Amino acid sequence: MKPQDKPVDQTLTTRQGHPLTHNQNVRTVGSRGPTTLENYPFLEKISHFDRERIPERVVHARGAGAHGVFEAYGTVGDEPISNYTRAKLFQEKGKQTPVFVRFSSVIHGGHSPETLRDPRGFAVKFYTEDGNWDLVGNNLKVFFIRDAMKFPDLVHAFKPDPITNRQDGHRIFDFISNTPEALHMITFLFSPWGIPANYRQMQGSGVNTYKWVNEAGEGVLVKYHWEPKQGIKNLTQPEAEKIQAKNFNHATQDLYDAIEAGNFPQWELLVQIMSDDEHPELDFDPLDDTKLWPEDQFPWLPVGVMTLNKNPENYFHEVEQVAFGTGVLVDGLDFSDDKMLQGRTFSYSDTQRYRVGTNYLQLPINAPRKHVATNQRDGQMAYRVDTAPGQNKHVNYEPSSMNGLKEAPKKYAEHQPYIAGNLVRQPIDRTNNFKQAGERYRLHEDWERDDLINNLVSTIAGAEQHIQDKMVELFTQCDEDYGRRVRDGLDRARNANEKSTPEEAEEMAHSAQPY
Repeated sequence: MKPQDKPVDQTLTTRQGHPLTHNQNVRTVGSRGPTTLENYPFLEKISHFDRERIPERVVHARGAGAHGVFEAYGTVGDEPISNYTRAKLFQEKGKQTPVFVRFSSVIHGGHSPETLRDPRGFAVKFYTEDGNWDLVGNNLKVFFIRDAMKFPDLVHAFKPDPITNRQDGHRIFDFISNTPEALHMITFLFSPWGIPANYRQMQGSGVNTYKWVNEAGEGVLVKYHWEPKQGIKNLTQPEAEKIQAKNFNHATQDLYDAIEAGNFPQWELLVQIMSDDEHPELDFDPLDDTKLWPEDQFPWLPVGVMTLNKNPENYFHEVEQVAFGTGVLVDGLDFSDDKMLQGRTFSYSDTQRYRVGTNYLQLPINAPRKHVATNQRDGQMAYRVDTAPGQNKHVNYEPSSMNGLKEAPKKYAEHQPYIAGNLVRQPIDRTNNFKQAGERYRLHEDWERDDLINNLVSTIAGAEQHIQDKMVELFTQCDEDYGRRVRDGLDRARNANEKSTPEEAEEMAHSAQPY
């Protein structure tokens, strides 16, 4: 390395060496979005992130899955669902759509214990008559961040240290202490809600804000919620550790055994609906995925029920190779300007093309249950050409007057939301980072709060003092009792110094003779 090439400071740059002056927000039309395509630093950052692991998923590596069916009610609450969406799978009472569901943990690796603290993925692939719809979410209804630019940073902070290869509370809360919008999610994750008892008894959520569009082309904002008919059960940290000592595959086993025994788990799908505008009457932005929409103002409206009734025939063929994407929508469903949703929409399908292959949609588990006809050709592992009956196979382009594929006729008015504003890189205006976190803390039952404080203290105790102090300050802004209890717990931990060490394994171990 030449002397002039040596780094002289800690300035963040792109892989091209360009100094990054805007690593907090993607570029959007106005502070709320939508996101524009020329977000080159973000596209470079997220594209590299999608390719960080081979071949295991970077996130959601540990998974279990099952086949089933979704049955529509034909209504949303007491109204005809056609008032809000023209999506065919919802229109008729009793209409059934095949589904495949993959549950997963987020941060930990493919063979990690299912008792570890982690959000759980809850992804549903609907094989509709109009093609596939993927509803890709988590068990928890909020997220750590509200801008997709920060997703690789979030995951890096929660993944093992690149030097020691250990998850490190110091790194995790270094990031969280500088990301106050994460407090709501942290208040869920470090409580018993961070360790669901199993997959059958956990909620699901689309997390992001989507849109529904009706036949007139009118759009509304919508949030999706899966509620388990088996009830909801979570574990405290000591309870999880007892299970892990005996079985680190307990959730996968529970799902498989229940279906094998004919005890088919069910979830009701409910939605919240909001008009598509900024809603200045709210103290938060409805597109902010770190927030919940108040149920008293935006009630949960049932639209159907899902039943899982068949286990996979081969884990790798189905559960490992199934590929989801938030951009996989059918007519009547649409995107909102949610910045996290728009970032995920690029990232998820890009990940699948890299991880599974260019032609991942030709695999049976990913292929729609209808005929496919495209002009896309070749690539690794192409084993089918997507032609239509009678199509001129010499024509792999459009338009053509030589019997090639043609655009589908337009049946309905297109949804055309009005967009205007300066292109900026700014956070949303109404951040309100602490209110809902404090409300969640107060809504926790006493045993949930006790577990939350114990888990936070044991994780933050290893962090440097300034990070501990910052976290106490942030928790206090959520709720005074919240901050006080964390501070007192850290004081006790500092005096007790009871953290387990690698030496304990040597001290407890039994000697053996060589053979």
